[in-house]
Amino acid sequence: MPVIEVQHLQKTFVTKRKAAGLAGSLRALLRPEMVETQAVRDLSFSMEAGELVGFIGPNGAGKSTTIKILTGILYPTRGSASVLGFTPWTQRRQLAYQIGTVFGQRPQLWYHLPALDTFYLFGKIYELDDAAIRQRIAFLSEAFEIDDLLETPVRKLSLGQRMRCEVAASLLHRPKLILLDEPSIGLDVVAKQRIRDTVRRMNELEGVGVLLTSHDAGDIEALCRRVLVINHGQLVYQDKVSNLKRHYLTSKLVEVRYAEQIPADFTIRGAETIKVARERYGAKLRFDTRSTPVGQVIAQLAEAGSLVDVTISDPSLEDVIRTIYQQETESV
Repeated sequence: MPVIEVQHLQKTFVTKRKAAGLAGSLRALLRPEMVETQAVRDLSFSMEAGELVGFIGPNGAGKSTTIKILTGILYPTRGSASVLGFTPWTQRRQLAYQIGTVFGQRPQLWYHLPALDTFYLFGKIYELDDAAIRQRIAFLSEAFEIDDLLETPVRKLSLGQRMRCEVAASLLHRPKLILLDEPSIGLDVVAKQRIRDTVRRMNELEGVGVLLTSHDAGDIEALCRRVLVINHGQLVYQDKVSNLKRHYLTSKLVEVRYAEQIPADFTIRGAETIKVARERYGAKLRFDTRSTPVGQVIAQLAEAGSLVDVTISDPSLEDVIRTIYQQETESV
């Protein structure tokens, strides 16, 4: 049975339209105009046990709203959702014992207390005995390399240190599923990599499933095997991360360097010259593999001069995701 099963989920927020001017304010007070905003529209997807799934989309796409529905914080307007066999908004207490959550901008650790105190508090909330709490804290502190941080007040920790403690706290009760909403926001590259490595390790050791939302393509590429792309509250794409580039971007980048200078207007048939190096010993080009085979480009590059080096690369995952957003926005 899937750990997450979402069918035709919808969430509509109803707000009052703000009126301009005194007359408008009085009219709005007596007869307020209500505005509906669809944050999630007919969303359906599933996730299997132990999966590492990226849940991505531009700002305002409905990601956080969906996560809040799946954790029971919000009620949907219509549709159904099952998380580990529970209906989140009616069985939130039972579900809380089975899942972990991390909201990157909403800390759960007590700001003025050491993280260790919050860990013990969470252990009691999850009805663990003292020996089990100590054993779990010891394991997590080693896994996340936070042993020397646990007795420091959270307010004195760096953002990266705090986020490692936040993720560790969410795993204290051995959840079967963890929902991470922007866990790496604002972190440096070293802190991001530590969190990625440890979450992946917990998936391997304990089989915990991960549903991750992030604007950092590096998080998705490093952690997730499958990706769900949401835009305007709807699922617009889902597949393995490895298939993203092949399905959405067929262009390749070529960086070439020659032993002798090349013309300032250097061109290769079927390819776009992005730039020619200032000293004119190299160039950067882009071509579409649907219309121009790789072999044809390489042959022309070899004919153009004595090659010193050629590098052919795929676009970054960030470029792929940006293209998906743009295409879906234009189709709306």
